Amino acid sequence: MRKAVYPGSFDPVTFGHLDIIERSARMSDHLIIGVLNNNSKSPLFSVEERVNMLKSLTRDLKNVEVTAFGGLLVDFVRANQADAVIRGLRAVTDFEYELQIAQTNRVIAPEVDTVFLTTNLKYSYLSSSIVKEIAAFGGEINAFVPDEVAKRVMKKIEDRMK
Repeated sequence: MRKAVYPGSFDPVTFGHLDIIERSARMSDHLIIGVLNNNSKSPLFSVEERVNMLKSLTRDLKNVEVTAFGGLLVDFVRANQADAVIRGLRAVTDFEYELQIAQTNRVIAPEVDTVFLTTNLKYSYLSSSIVKEIAAFGGEINAFVPDEVAKRVMKKIEDRMK
């Protein structure tokens, strides 16, 4: 692949996300991590904070770029002249949802392919929602996210409780 987009909310970024990012970066000449700015959700981190965390965590991957986007994914892909969308799959339930989105995107933008990567088995259960829930109850999240992310998650939760 010449240029690919890996979209997501990354709220927060997990080891599962980073696994897909590293593998996608090896498969493409240029990988754009598209951080979704979705106004209908109330994320733990602002889009700017999520972009900055991802930039910090991917700074050693020279062919990776991190940027925010809103609106239709296919419009973002076209605007960046990318060839493919990367999506990570944890379970069969992910596949059903992602296949529906990929097929819809294919109708809208037939020139854009979707590539599904299965997650590393050690992250197959992991989601940002689980990380936030564990953290909200004071649980340890360092097994799920990098240290710098864990610290930021815990600070955000502490700040919200004040």
